[in-house]
Amino acid sequence: MTLDPQAKAILDQLAAAEGPALYDLPPDEARRTYEAMAQVFDTVDIPIGSTSDQLIKGPASDIPVRIYTPIATGGALPILVYFHGGGWVIGNIATHDKLCRALANEAHCIVLSVDYRLAPEAPFPAAVDDCYAALEWAEKNASEIGGDANRIAVGGDSAGGNLAAVLALKARNEKGPEISFQLLIYPVTDARMDTGSYRAFGEGHLLEARTMAWFFDQYAPEGLDREQPYLSPLRAKTLKNLPPAYVVTAGYDVLRDEGKAYADALREAGVEVTHVNYEGMVHGFFNMQAVLDTARTAIKDAAKAMEKALA
Repeated sequence: MTLDPQAKAILDQLAAAEGPALYDLPPDEARRTYEAMAQVFDTVDIPIGSTSDQLIKGPASDIPVRIYTPIATGGALPILVYFHGGGWVIGNIATHDKLCRALANEAHCIVLSVDYRLAPEAPFPAAVDDCYAALEWAEKNASEIGGDANRIAVGGDSAGGNLAAVLALKARNEKGPEISFQLLIYPVTDARMDTGSYRAFGEGHLLEARTMAWFFDQYAPEGLDREQPYLSPLRAKTLKNLPPAYVVTAGYDVLRDEGKAYADALREAGVEVTHVNYEGMVHGFFNMQAVLDTARTAIKDAAKAMEKALA
């Protein structure tokens, strides 16, 4: 396994930059830093048929969402309810705008991007509750946004991948909206942080072990059971009867091993699973279309898999 030269260039650029680590910053400053990174690494221009920013009713307050409609449409389209990454602490609709545009165009689907509440101001389970409310809204209002209520997927990257996996569990357990597919991009699936990939790539590979520990401290403060399945879906008693899944991992990512473990566990439970590991990539590469050739390929591959599953 060799680090992709383009990914190495990014790591070298970040290492040379002066400034504190995310875990040394107050959350608001960490969010601004992350937004600045997004502007550097995802500057591609991706035309889209239309976007619409709305507020939908949430369990505690209105939830901002952005609806993406692809350029070419015909009839009711599948819907992907998408949850951005950022450790449940940073990230927003804007930081994942280019990724959602690409997924909408490549999968020929409506994308509903959810700006769920962030920690530490709103710790677990606020994000889960907001995302579930958005899923229910998508099912109820599918026709109003040009979507098909019978073809709904959930997806997300990193912490957003965690939320997508959790929503699949929650919808199954509570007999909620019917989810047809789950797109899990380097998902957080286990709060233990004790895998081989954590030991191998815990420093110097964009997402560091200390950063993940900081994220968990904000989202799931001391005293909370971090092994409950709506926080660590890998610890669920059973993964049977969940939607088909497409799981993406990156070879140089602390989350690699738990992503693979979740894919394996789903498969063992009888769930249809495709697991793709991009060996030379680092965490977050789906948000680097402007600088990583593999990112553009990986997004197309994931979108085509989802389009086929929702056909």
